Amino acid sequence: MSVLASSACTDTGRRRRRNEDAFVCEQPLFAVADGMGGAQAGEVASRLAAESLREREHGELSALEQTVELIREANRRVYAYSTENASARGMGTTMTVALVDGGRVTIGHVGDSRAYLLRDEQLTQLTQDHSLVAELVRSGRLSPEDAESHPRRSVITRALGTDSEVEVDVFSLQVQDRDLYLLCSDGLTTMVADTEIERILASARADLDDTAKKLIAAANHAGGEDNITVVLFELGDSEPEPAEESENAKTLTEIDAVPVLKLEPKRDSRTPRSRRVMLLTPALVFFLALVGLGVYTVATAHFLGAKPDGHVAVYQGLPYELPGGIHLYRPVHASSHLYAAQLTANERRRFFNHDLQSYGDATRELSKLEGDVYP
Repeated sequence: MSVLASSACTDTGRRRRRNEDAFVCEQPLFAVADGMGGAQAGEVASRLAAESLREREHGELSALEQTVELIREANRRVYAYSTENASARGMGTTMTVALVDGGRVTIGHVGDSRAYLLRDEQLTQLTQDHSLVAELVRSGRLSPEDAESHPRRSVITRALGTDSEVEVDVFSLQVQDRDLYLLCSDGLTTMVADTEIERILASARADLDDTAKKLIAAANHAGGEDNITVVLFELGDSEPEPAEESENAKTLTEIDAVPVLKLEPKRDSRTPRSRRVMLLTPALVFFLALVGLGVYTVATAHFLGAKPDGHVAVYQGLPYELPGGIHLYRPVHASSHLYAAQLTANERRRFFNHDLQSYGDATRELSKLEGDVYP
């Protein structure tokens, strides 16, 4: 069996300001990661995980072992980054991986992104969500209908980067001719029902680029409340056509999108010494004012974050680190029982954006969070 065609597409959606999803679409490896955390930490987490997969070097392992090790290595990288950078504390990412190996596909999974298989025009969900609501449904304490509107349906119970070790679901399937696999973030599945996903896949599978666009359009049409990412690949006995880079898989970074302009300096008729004299006094005043402002800010500013052990905490100072490991912040109050992983994605985005505030405001926000999670 070989990969006949593949495509990947990602979209910010209609409600988010940035895209915290990432994907890999490089046969024989395919993956989707959905980041979580404020102040762009979710975006960092998902990209670190995806980059880790692209650097894979586990050729001596079996497909099952290789898939588990790929995800564990991604977890180690995200966790290491989050413990070394205060602005990234509490960040994490989901990850769903598919590795094609001859006549089998191996799926590795952590979180609530999903893998689906369309076979004989019927769609099957291959992975189980690692989320609070999904566990309640599986235990019979919540109906699937109630789960769709549950206020904590976005709380995940397992993710990459929140701990030094991670448990990975892994399994292998025998491939059949014309199998079509879909990996996606929950930005698709929370907006579009499985029956509609099945209809789109079955009706548009002749052009996977078009299929990916239609899936994302359906999610946006339904509200587009989250980032949406889909990865598609079809397997079969035929020889694949020469691969061309999918238009949808091309992405521009912020650096790519901003042109660099060269500005010619204006000539000044004053002598260098006269310019230095004129600039010295304003520069000194500005420097002293900047130092004073910095000392005052560090002493009075506070923000919410997560400690290395995962507890939500109030920090004093600024959420930055200087070269040499010098921190401009310190924890001054930590919750005894509230962990960052217990918060919803919206709560993490809202409270971990490191907006500076007074100590009283920060502790009140922390108390409110504790009351929401433990009413």
